[in-house]
Amino acid sequence: MNKTTWLTRMTLAACLAGGGLPGFSQAPQIKIGIETEARLGDEKPTLVSMTGFTGEAAQTLQFDLYVQGFAFTNAEAAQYLLSGSNNGSLQGRVTDAVNKNVKINQVYSGASMRKQAHAFADDFLRSIGRVGIAQTQIAFKGEKGSASEIFVSDFDGYSVQQLTSDHTIVAAPCWVPGHLALYYTSYRLNHPDIYFNNVATGARRVFASYGGCNISPAVSPDGRRVAMILSKDGWTDLYVGGSDGSAPLRLTRSPQDESSPCWSPNGLWVCYASKESEHRSLSIIPATGGSSQRINTGGFPSPSEPDWSPDGNYIAFTSQSGAYFSVCVMAAPGGKFEQPPVKLAEGEDPSWAPNSRTLIFARRAGGKGNYVLSLLDVKTKQVKDVSRISGISSQSQPSWAR
Repeated sequence: MNKTTWLTRMTLAACLAGGGLPGFSQAPQIKIGIETEARLGDEKPTLVSMTGFTGEAAQTLQFDLYVQGFAFTNAEAAQYLLSGSNNGSLQGRVTDAVNKNVKINQVYSGASMRKQAHAFADDFLRSIGRVGIAQTQIAFKGEKGSASEIFVSDFDGYSVQQLTSDHTIVAAPCWVPGHLALYYTSYRLNHPDIYFNNVATGARRVFASYGGCNISPAVSPDGRRVAMILSKDGWTDLYVGGSDGSAPLRLTRSPQDESSPCWSPNGLWVCYASKESEHRSLSIIPATGGSSQRINTGGFPSPSEPDWSPDGNYIAFTSQSGAYFSVCVMAAPGGKFEQPPVKLAEGEDPSWAPNSRTLIFARRAGGKGNYVLSLLDVKTKQVKDVSRISGISSQSQPSWAR
């Protein structure tokens, strides 16, 4: 969500100044879960078959299910049998071939065929006890000529809406949980400020415009607080303030830069990237202030851009080795599982879907430095690019609405 690309890293460096003394109180300790599961990326896809659907309906269902860990086969080998038709309205039926029962038998109408297929996919997931993501949205940074803007689209890249017209540098969109609203950073007034934008109405306002840097907003799960990186007191540090614009609380005091904050799902902790002696690492700190605790990223160098999964079990992050970036996932402090970190794909800026299973991230495409958005199922490592968006040369810094 609240990402730090090369541009933001340059902004952080420009913001560093001043000095101070650390002043932390003792922080509560987090215990690591002791359960284990199959190593991330090693799970085999769930097999499904599909008959009767054609054209856009078939393509949409294949996309929706593939990025959530399903693979298509014949009816004899499949666990779930999807059948139906799409003549104006979509009729969908799902049979569990193992347990010999019907999970869904429903007609969908009143929307485009693609949206009908999305609704059927979500109902299928719900019927087997999982969270569907086919009707969710993403926000991202898009390059248009020499400027960038914030865009919103369906999770698969369709129904694109340009949210800003700042004609400058923008960065790091972050959704307000449960609302059609987000925060982002813009140089609209010739320096980095944080803006709040109501997607539903188009209204926006400046949220943070202190002297120096105001970047990397991250909204708490209840929507009442915003973690951010500010340099208003000299150093570039981590702060948490109220969404009403009340004075932010300074959480870190370091001559090195902090970046990319994200929240634990219970709202008690903020995870962020810190830097010491030119080495970057991930740390957590109580959202109300206290001592920070470093997280072991298992040898993956220069970790940054963490994102805590909605179920609290994992933290996705970017690892950098030279000019190469990788999307990695590790067990979160206090989560259910204990697993070593694992690299899942080449890319950066990971953001979790509401299902705590699918990630969206940016990967470099071609040799021009442009980015495309890709979806990754962390259990199976299945990856697929979202739809290419006409007129936007590069898409990066995705944030998944939850």
